[in-house]
Amino acid sequence: MASNFFTGKRTISWIGCGTQSFFFLMLGMSECLILTLMAYDRYVAVCNPLRYPIIMSHRFCMHMVLGCWIGGSVSSFIHTVYPMHFPICGSREIHHFFCEVPVLIKLSCEDTSVYQLVVVVTSIVLLVVPFSLITASYTLIFFAVFRMNSVKGRKKTLATCSSHLTVVSLFFGPNIFIYMTFTSSHSAEQDQALSVFSNILTPMLNPLIYSLRNKEVVAALKKLMGK
Repeated sequence: MASNFFTGKRTISWIGCGTQSFFFLMLGMSECLILTLMAYDRYVAVCNPLRYPIIMSHRFCMHMVLGCWIGGSVSSFIHTVYPMHFPICGSREIHHFFCEVPVLIKLSCEDTSVYQLVVVVTSIVLLVVPFSLITASYTLIFFAVFRMNSVKGRKKTLATCSSHLTVVSLFFGPNIFIYMTFTSSHSAEQDQALSVFSNILTPMLNPLIYSLRNKEVVAALKKLMGK
């Protein structure tokens, strides 16, 4: 994308398109699973603080993160190779900023409804299930927070969780809409807008969202806004 932007080139090879799609899916799926793991980490820290060092050991965390990357890589490989074998009878022009599975499906001249159903089912496993686990984790966290006697402790715990919840909302919202609906149900313009939001704006906002817990960063922002 950066190369095309600076050179003015608007073409990409079929292999390059597949490579781009693979890494895009791998990073997205892995992030989805890692966000779920982070929610579990917060659940253990709030609801089982005394057992936290035992449950969330270094070995356990390493295995879980490795599992997230392996799971994301395997799933993205399957969903990259399979659509690349669909026959293309018409134009090879992609009305998008980069190669993505819903866009590649639209290029095919054969019926892809079965594969689109597979994409929806995969999205349920990799988007809805993790999102449900995150929701369940934070539901238990909120119950634990409301049972706290210390108001200061409640505020501190909620502030710790708020940044992760914001990132989860920004990540899962657009992706659930894109991948859990058939490609015919939304326009190319909607895909482009959601992709820009999910893949450009959200990563740009993530460092700021997590940094808002830092008192020095908050003080600097207040000073900047005051000017």
